[in-house]
Amino acid sequence: QVQLVESGGGLVQAGGSLRLSCAASGFAFGFNAIAWYRQAPGKQRDLVVTIGGGGITDYVDSVKGRFTISRDNAKTTVYLQMNNLRPEDTAVYYCKVFRGRYVARDYWGQGTQVTVSS
Repeated sequence: QVQLVESGGGLVQAGGSLRLSCAASGFAFGFNAIAWYRQAPGKQRDLVVTIGGGGITDYVDSVKGRFTISRDNAKTTVYLQMNNLRPEDTAVYYCKVFRGRYVARDYWGQGTQVTVSS
């Protein structure tokens, strides 16, 4: 079955960096768009960035120039490099594979906590 497992979260000071990983299995990884979302306490889950099967990316304005998404199709893993982190980036970060040609519905990982101290 489809599985997504995030890792790499933690506590970092403002201005620091983290790299999140989303290890995927159970579907034809290279064909599906994958996204990172985040959810801060008491707020809705928001889209951060998507990457298509062909590698085209789309970032929300608040992370442009600071976050970089990439995918390694051989390792079936998506990465999110986060630089110059700010306290407002504090959230649980989730990866999601979109319903598509080889995936019957959207699937989510369990999330990884990112905390940025000021």
